[in-house]
Amino acid sequence: MSDYIVRATAANDAIRAFAITSKDIVEEARERHNTSPIVTAALGRMLSAGSMMGVMLKGEDDLVTLQIQGSGPMKGITVTANSKGEVKGFPNVSVVDLPPKNGKLDVGGAIDLGIMRVIKDMGLKEPYVGTVELQTGEIAEDLTYYYAVSEQIPSSVGLGVLMNKDNTVNCAGGFIIQLMPFTSEEVIAKLEENLQTLPSVTDMLSSGKTPEQMLETVLVGLDIDFKETYEVCYKCDCSRDRVIKSLASLGKEDMDDIISDGKPVEVRCQFCNEAYEFAIDELKSFRKN
Repeated sequence: MSDYIVRATAANDAIRAFAITSKDIVEEARERHNTSPIVTAALGRMLSAGSMMGVMLKGEDDLVTLQIQGSGPMKGITVTANSKGEVKGFPNVSVVDLPPKNGKLDVGGAIDLGIMRVIKDMGLKEPYVGTVELQTGEIAEDLTYYYAVSEQIPSSVGLGVLMNKDNTVNCAGGFIIQLMPFTSEEVIAKLEENLQTLPSVTDMLSSGKTPEQMLETVLVGLDIDFKETYEVCYKCDCSRDRVIKSLASLGKEDMDDIISDGKPVEVRCQFCNEAYEFAIDELKSFRKN
């Protein structure tokens, strides 16, 4: 298994924890969207977080969508994941170049001020929607803030993407640590102590640490208990049939406008960049009478 998530508990179930290695997912996203390094880093962090949040869902058909809307040149990112370990996403702008900040890719500058929205579709009449203002635009800190404000769960989120000099992905991943309501002050103090001296996610991954070893580093001294692993992958559920249904749902006037151009139409999926082409005769067959 290349990309995977591990789930664990610690301190007699007072802590729940997830960690992921996601190099292949992020590299596939980079190839599909032809992203510049800053955008790859931002999208990769979101894909890693979305994957972990997806496997937290209980229902087989449950979905979680993370959206960032920012005032920076990247504009925004959307990622959707399910409970089966499948994730997909896209940036609003694929190529952004900014000078490094403190020797690192300036993800916060590319996103800047804005909001983060988390949408959970769990088969109810209305999806759950939580919205918070971005704190740094660096994504991990913004998710930590989201959990504290919207879900009232004290959490620590770490995310990272390290690029090679040829702009391919060297490593990617992260962790989410969450405290249960009954967590003792002693356990909280130990966790805070661990987090203060914790290496960065990319330092841990690039040194060869697995998701299990990342959690062992974060939760050292807290009696970690590994529970499950989940394979994860970049997967889009678009198809030619789904695009046809979408086109067929257009009103007659809209379809007539498209057909009047007299040229084949290409429909491109935002999430995976797959293109579907339709000839004029096909478009006519979809048109409502």
